[in-house]
Amino acid sequence: MDRRERLDDPEESLRMAMEDKQAEIWTALPGVVASVDLAAQTVAVQPAIQGSVSAPDGSVQNVNLPLLVDVPICWPRAGGFALTFPVKAGDEVLVVFASRCIDSWWQSGGVGQAAEVRMHDLSDGFAILAPTSQPKKLNGVSSANVQLRDEAGTTFLEITPDGKARLVAASQIDIEAPTINLNGG
Repeated sequence: MDRRERLDDPEESLRMAMEDKQAEIWTALPGVVASVDLAAQTVAVQPAIQGSVSAPDGSVQNVNLPLLVDVPICWPRAGGFALTFPVKAGDEVLVVFASRCIDSWWQSGGVGQAAEVRMHDLSDGFAILAPTSQPKKLNGVSSANVQLRDEAGTTFLEITPDGKARLVAASQIDIEAPTINLNGG
């Protein structure tokens, strides 16, 4: 029994009820990709933060949250273009949970009614590729230029603020097109 349950304090009782309800709201969690389905563009994600389960005797045990399945991958995408990555098991992601059920939207797109009334549920997450823990952080990140690069930083396309572009490859550069035009000034 929580010591606060013994107090005759309506404000404390209300605070406890709000905390209990707030504990049921999922907003975002870091996770680790367990598997990838590129045909469906979804991942299965193991949340990287454990949950707590209270036993009747008052003890608390940390447990893994359930595997989140069929989580849509968020690719940077707009205006007819998309940037994709070779997502693999073991990659770290941030799972952001929608405030309402996404099932109808996921199946049909467009604007429509929610299939269920659930809110902030673990089954309504989106996997955002990018956040990483300190052991997996990138080394040698440019503080001045935009780069599309490999994790090692050995192969990259770089654009500088003064309008220069540079392509660097660790082994080989292949260009394929029916016509290739190179113009210099």
